[in-house]
Amino acid sequence: MSVKDEYVEKLKTQLDEWSADIDVLEERARKLDAELRVKADEQLILLRAKRDEARIKLKEIQDSAGDAWQELRKGGDEAWASIKHALAEARKKFGE
Repeated sequence: MSVKDEYVEKLKTQLDEWSADIDVLEERARKLDAELRVKADEQLILLRAKRDEARIKLKEIQDSAGDAWQELRKGGDEAWASIKHALAEARKKFGE
């Protein structure tokens, strides 16, 4: 397996884990009272947007030819750091 393939697999696995985390947070949000639910929904919208951005970066890396993926890796790493931070903040707010 190439370095690119290993990197892509790592990102896919992490993205799947984060999607599962978002699903758990959505379940928790459904159980909150109305005022807290509004704030939770705002956080979930942000998380979904960051997840979608990460998926786009992953697709760009997968579709890149040759060593071009190395250039895209920086953007992918930034997207991953962003969603990782957003999930950590959401977990704090959701009391995890």
